[in-house]
Amino acid sequence: MNTDKIFAEAIANEYSRKNDSKVVALRKLDRKAKSKANIFAYSFGTAMSLVLGTGMCLSMGAIGSGTGFSVTAGVIIGILGFVGVGVNYPIYKKLLEAGKSRYAFEIIQLAREISEGAE
Repeated sequence: MNTDKIFAEAIANEYSRKNDSKVVALRKLDRKAKSKANIFAYSFGTAMSLVLGTGMCLSMGAIGSGTGFSVTAGVIIGILGFVGVGVNYPIYKKLLEAGKSRYAFEIIQLAREISEGAE
């Protein structure tokens, strides 16, 4: 077995022009259908986790003056963080369904073309 030949072919494949196949197009459509929901879920979840943590720090006196006002504000901010973290998943599911329904026709049509071509 000539390993030099295999290595040379692997390098040549990296630089050769790739033909966009239907499978690659199907993956791109799938990624496009799910991207808005994923971006929102990660961003909103991170922000609400930070809000929750800030509220916990205020209520425990780790930040702030430790007075009754900062404890009360911390509890309120923490509850807002809990609510935000709690509603993140249902919002994600709704955005995901909207993205899937938006691209459903194209994805199903392309998937049928791929499955018919494989036979």
